Formats: sequence, structure tokens, C-alpha cells
Amino acid sequence: MFRDKFANNLGISQARKEQVYLDICRSVTLADISYWIQVLFAAGIATLGLVLNSPAVIIGAMLISPLMGGILANGLALAAGDVILAMRALLNLVISCFVAITFAVLLVSLLPFKEITSEIAARIRPNILDLVVALFSGGVGSVAICQESKGIATSIPGVAIAVALMPPLCVVGYGIGVAISLDYARGLQVASGGGLLFFTNLVAITFSAMLVFLCLHIDSPQVRAKVRDWRTTDKESIRMQSVLENLPAYNKIKKIGSLPGRFILIFSTIAVIIFPLNQSFIQLRREITLQQKENQIRREATEVWQKTFANFPNGETRSYLSNIATIQQNNKLIIQLQIFSSKQYTNEEQNSYIQILAARLKKSPELLGLKLIEVPTTANEVIREVTEEKNNTPVITIAELQANFLQEVQSAFNNIQLPQPAQLIDYELITNAVEPLKIRLFYLSERDIDRDAQSLIADNIRNRLGYQSAKVKMERRSTSLGIISFEKDKSVITPANGKILDSAGEILQQHPNLNLEVTVNQELTETQDIIQERSQAITKYLQLKWQVSDDRVNTQIGGESQRNVKLKLTLKSLMNPPSETLLNPS
Repeated sequence: MFRDKFANNLGISQARKEQVYLDICRSVTLADISYWIQVLFAAGIATLGLVLNSPAVIIGAMLISPLMGGILANGLALAAGDVILAMRALLNLVISCFVAITFAVLLVSLLPFKEITSEIAARIRPNILDLVVALFSGGVGSVAICQESKGIATSIPGVAIAVALMPPLCVVGYGIGVAISLDYARGLQVASGGGLLFFTNLVAITFSAMLVFLCLHIDSPQVRAKVRDWRTTDKESIRMQSVLENLPAYNKIKKIGSLPGRFILIFSTIAVIIFPLNQSFIQLRREITLQQKENQIRREATEVWQKTFANFPNGETRSYLSNIATIQQNNKLIIQLQIFSSKQYTNEEQNSYIQILAARLKKSPELLGLKLIEVPTTANEVIREVTEEKNNTPVITIAELQANFLQEVQSAFNNIQLPQPAQLIDYELITNAVEPLKIRLFYLSERDIDRDAQSLIADNIRNRLGYQSAKVKMERRSTSLGIISFEKDKSVITPANGKILDSAGEILQQHPNLNLEVTVNQELTETQDIIQERSQAITKYLQLKWQVSDDRVNTQIGGESQRNVKLKLTLKSLMNPPSETLLNPS
């Protein structure tokens, strides 16, 4: 028989099959204290490694890999049609995941900070490539445990690192911890991403293990007889069999558990996770394509400069290119070059560079621009030019410099696009002579912008300003400010209502380009006048305490039969100049 020959070629004897089957059955016991200690410690190490952003610590948690036994048991159960093993393995895996996630949530709740590190971010966007890695890893792991160890076992540690079962589970716990204590939407996004990666690894390893165990014919009649004899003395197997036999659907499960039915089950599960994995893969491919295009532009721009403009006609070095960046602005590609030069470049030379580069990139010269930042290395020419023009050059005051700087910043913020449904409402600049420029962006949205998207937006702003050391931070203003409730037939602002209105007033005062939408409801037994009285009470409160004008509070009648008022922020116009710009020369 082919399967027996295949097993013999791999050096897997009949006795070894029996040992492997029984070892896997014993590995899913719930009574092994050392196993649960490994689960807790692996979860703790992985969680702290994710928080510390330490790959070495995370690898340590991977090597412990206590969950691999339960997943391989699922694969063996599908290969052999062993319902008792399948139920025991599933129960062990569910409890193990619950313990790991709960312990991770506990650790996260005790932390004073909850930043999404790069190690966490790397595990919340799985794609099809992760599925393929898990398939390969599960296959080689199954073969490795079936073969008798000869010398030092090198396959199992590699499989544990490649699959990384515990870190995604801890990402789920981290996300739940963030959702409970900090940001529900963001935490849920992190938890769902980590959960998808773990489920992908689980399904892929189970499937590849199932194929390997089928090919090795590990469920031969001799092995089955040996396992049946062992189960007559194993308490957990006896209890599980008793529970299953008392289930009305047990006979149906056994029929569905035929080999074709098992393949349909595993393929259906893979088909379910293919769609979200493929979406992530398409996004990854799009980002890589954009990065490749940008790298090509940078490479061509560097080559044109080095070949044509970096040297004098006699071959002597004229400039050194220290940094290059690309900025997409108003449908125009801006090439920003920072150079150290011994002689300044004229406008004609800069236009010539644009013409040559446009021909290389096969673009129209009108779609390209050059922002040249020159740092002189030989100051004589510069000093001479300054001396000659000194009498004709007007003196620029600090106020004019600040105004020019703010105008350049305002120009850089034009056409900044935020991911929907976020809207840019305001920004704040803080700068002094000691620290780098700090920029705070305020945006209106029901949920936080993804951390990866925030990073891309920050890079875009730094590139537009030509200030790579600028620190960019984004702060969300929620569109929904809450609900206040009035007593029946009354319009008095209670202290509880005042707190919510104070929060709304503070935001409206800070951001003049925001309006407040007030939706007033009434009970069926209340008079129509109560709507106007409640809206006037809110408007008057905001006007007297927070100086919010009447035209910024828009009232409308709600369709609900209850005594509440919903408060919602809306953007009334395009972004204004910064509401609070601190230019501190000290």
C-alpha cells in the first residue's frame, strides 16, 4: 500500500505510529498542571514582549509553544475520524485560548501605558502569505513529531517560531484590554486582527497535519486497536465517550465524520478565512507597488543629479546629495533634494534638471517640481553675493518670518486627505529653539484613524514641510457628545446635563469651525412648547458660560418618544488657520 511505503521511507515504523498516536492523545489532557503553567508563562512572556516591542522576548514565547499539541491533535482526529479525540482536543484548545487571552487582558489592565507597538501592528493584518506559511509549518511539524529523533531536533523549534501561536492570542488579549480601558473601537480592531491571524494558523496547521497523518496511514487497524485498549483505562476518554453517547446528534456526527465530510469541513473553513486574508493581501500588494514606484522615482532622480549636476564641467565635485524625498502635492510630484554645494545652482539649472528627469520618468515637465535645499560648503561666493545685494535687500522682521512660516504651513496642509469618515478640523503648532517642531492635528470622526494610516499622514506632512524631525500627533474629536435627559415637562439644566454641555462648550470654544447639532425629543404627553424651551435652555447655557453664539447651535426635532436630547458635532466650513499656534523663540 502506498501510504505504508511512504511511512517506511520516512523511517516511521508501526510501533512509532502507535507511540505518536498515544502521545498526541495524552497531550490533550486537562489534568496536566505543567501544561497550564506553560500556557500562563508563554502568554505572559508574549504579552510583555509585544508591549516592550522586543522580538527576542516574543521568540522566547514562541519556543514554548504549548498549543501546538492541541492543534496537531485536531489534525490527527480529522485524519483518523476520531470523534473522541476531536472533542477532547477542541475542549483543550478552547480552554487554553481562554486562559491565555484572560491572562493577557489582566496584564494589559495593569500597565500604565497601552501603545500599539510595531510588533503588535505586525500581527493585526494577516494575509494569504500567513496562511501559506502556516500550511508549510504544520506539514513539517507533523512529519518531525512522527519521525524518531536522531541527534538534536532542529525542526520543532523552527516550526514553533514560524507559526507563532501564542503571540496572536496575546494580541487578542491586548486588544480586549485596550477596548475595556481606553478605546473600544481601536481595541476591537486589534483584537479581531490578532484573532484572525491565530485562527488562520489554527486552520492551516490542522489541515496540513491532517494530510500528513493521512499520507503516513497513522490510523492503521493495529494502531486503532492499541488506542481502543488504552482508552478503556483513560478516565478523560471514558468521560468524553459517555458524554458523546448521551447526545442525540452523536450518530449524525459519526456519519458526517466520514473522510469526504471531514475534507468538506476543513475546506469550508479555509474558504471562510480566504476572503479577509485576500483583502489584506491586496492592500499589502498595493502598498508595495506604491513603494516600488517611489523607490524608482528616487533612484532616477538621484541618478540624473549625480550624472549631470553633481560635478563641474572639469570633473571637479560641485555638490553632494545628502537626502531625497518625494511629495505629491496638488497633482504635482515635488522632488525635494537636500545637497551640500560649493556653488549655488541657478534657476536655469534647476529647470534643466526637471526637464531631464521628466524625460526619464516619461512624465510632462509641468507635472514635476523641484524643491532644492542647498547647504553651502564654500561660503565665499555666498558671502560675496550677500554683500553685493545687502544694500538692496529689505530687512525681514521676526513677525514677517513667522507670517511666512505660517503661510508655508497652511499651504502644506491644503488638500490633506484623511481616511473616511474622518474630517480635519484644526491643527496646532508648537516650536521653540530647543525642541523640534510639534504638530497636533484635530479630526472629527466616530472612530480613531488606524495607526498605520496615522503614520502615513504624519510622513506626508513632514515631507510637505521638508521637516523630517517634526513630531506629528493626531487627536480625535468624537462626533457624538452624548445624550442629556430632562425631567418630564421641564427644561432645567441639571448638574449632570451641565457636565456634558461643558464638554461640548469646551470643544466648540477650542475649534471655531465646528457647530453643534441638537436633536430634541419629547414624550407624547408633553406639549410642543417643551422642545423650544429645552433648545433655548441649551443655547443659553452655552452662550453664557462658553460664549458660543446662537448660530453655531442647530436645533432639530427628533422622532423618538422620550425626554432626551442628542448632541452631535458637525464641521461647518473648510479648515481655518491654526486656532492656537505657539511660536516660542526661547
